Amino acid sequence: MVDTLAALPPLALAGIALAFGLLVGSFLNVVIYRLPLMMRREWRSQCTAEMELPAPELPEGRFDLVAPRSRCPGCGRTVRAVENIPVLSWLILRGRCTGCGGRISPRYPAVELLTGLMFAATAFLLPWPLAAPAAIGLTGTLIALTFIDFDEQLLPDSMTLPLLWAGLAFNLLAGDQAFVSLEDAVVGAIAGYLSLWSVYWLFKLATGKEGMGYGDFKLLAALGAWLGWQMLPLIILLSAVVGAAVGIAMILFLGRDRQVPIPFGPYLAAAGWIALLWGPQLADAWLGYAGLK
Repeated sequence: MVDTLAALPPLALAGIALAFGLLVGSFLNVVIYRLPLMMRREWRSQCTAEMELPAPELPEGRFDLVAPRSRCPGCGRTVRAVENIPVLSWLILRGRCTGCGGRISPRYPAVELLTGLMFAATAFLLPWPLAAPAAIGLTGTLIALTFIDFDEQLLPDSMTLPLLWAGLAFNLLAGDQAFVSLEDAVVGAIAGYLSLWSVYWLFKLATGKEGMGYGDFKLLAALGAWLGWQMLPLIILLSAVVGAAVGIAMILFLGRDRQVPIPFGPYLAAAGWIALLWGPQLADAWLGYAGLK
């Protein structure tokens, strides 16, 4: 099937990826909301078992990324399939539950549309049959990690570590469509982890505070495994500049307390995706501007 898709014109591939991304975006909304809840349940069970306390009372029934079916948080009404069409259903319902009239967050269609557009761009710009589908998988994972970190200041190991191994495996097996050599990928994973690990400890030794979480190290290691050590300076520079600009804007214009931590994972993810699609061009442009090329 992938070989068949590879024979299509780029615009057709982008259209298919857009439609596929809208569907995946609907599932990513589930991942973003439920995965942290699943992790908390697991942590609570582990803590009570370790401390030999009574088992915590949890809602009955299965709770994972598949079941139960999506419900309105206000009235508990099950969302019907016809009401769960990406973006379109939200527009038709005018952002309201048909049961109680409660507001449905616009973030749900925003995530769906964002996923569709990013999948389309990836499918249009990267080669088939291997690089583009792999990059689409990477893109979807980065989107989920971005919103989970925004909400919870958490980058789950269950996502970052498989992402790292997937990058190494892809660059090992993809032949001439690999993003970098396996050697560069391994060095990228090591350098990605150690670079932010070093920053973390320098900051902690200097201030006595933790400037970032271990999930950030693992995410940059994963991006290094996919894109190689050569892209790490660009990713770090882009994420730092955007993160600083957004943080300053939130403090100045939204009155956010500067003591409230700002998650760094979303900026790493955004910088990694930009480097995935335009990294070599941006690096060449910077070297040319600096007079180093």
